[in-house]
Amino acid sequence: MRIGLTGGIASGKSSLAEVFRSLNIPVVDADEVSRTVQRPGSPLFYAIVEAFGPDVVNEQGDLDRAVLGQKVFSDATALERLNGLTHPAIWAEMQDQVKQLEQSHPVVVVMVPLLLESRRQDWVDEVWVVSLPYPLQKARLMARNPLTEEEAEARMAAQMPLAEKVALAHRVIDNSGSLEDTRQLVLTALHEAVPESF
Repeated sequence: MRIGLTGGIASGKSSLAEVFRSLNIPVVDADEVSRTVQRPGSPLFYAIVEAFGPDVVNEQGDLDRAVLGQKVFSDATALERLNGLTHPAIWAEMQDQVKQLEQSHPVVVVMVPLLLESRRQDWVDEVWVVSLPYPLQKARLMARNPLTEEEAEARMAAQMPLAEKVALAHRVIDNSGSLEDTRQLVLTALHEAVPESF
């Protein structure tokens, strides 16, 4: 079974991924794959620098994600341009990894922040959305990243509203409680989705 794990920015997707990994369920993380295919020297790295300028490269020679983020999160056209460059390479690599893992694992989780925005939900058997109230999501984002309230709201507004994602989900995991609360919700959902595996 292929589970598509998604949610809003700072909703807690990584926390859920850790729960899955603790159960020996592999997680293919789109953000990790993204970093791999954009590593310095890759064709995608050069395409991004050409599109957005040399200031998106830091002193170590890597992409400066903070600078790149500032350029795209407040500019829908720039964000679309970046997605147009990155998404094909990321999807190709993810598909390769998932096919490999499915040969030896009955359940594979694919963690994709933009799964629904990119209309890729048909690629998975079930869509699981991590959910939490807007004020808590904004607070967690600001605690995680050095952002002003306006910057945090702009990043959240750049994504599909969480309520719309919830409406498209097969299962919704409420991540507003403790990590143990979340773990129990994941276990319950897994028992329902793939009872023969748990």
